[in-house]
Amino acid sequence: MNQSTIRTIGRQRNTLLKYRAVLTEFEQHNCQEVPITVIWRKYIYPKYFISRQTLYRVFNTNVSESLDKLDKQGEQLRMF
Repeated sequence: MNQSTIRTIGRQRNTLLKYRAVLTEFEQHNCQEVPITVIWRKYIYPKYFISRQTLYRVFNTNVSESLDKLDKQGEQLRMF
């Protein structure tokens, strides 16, 4: 097993878990009348310190599918 590969998968997994937490936080405060920038400024940024650009990247990431894919890769690495 290559250590750098394991670290890369771990880093990607942690990023995706943070993205999932950000999405959960966003969903708690989301409603039709409140703009995304207000939700970001009041709730997301103080807790996670991410930029608006990163927030939009989170919206465009399929977190659950990516986590499943990484878990399968991790299982394959553990077999060797």
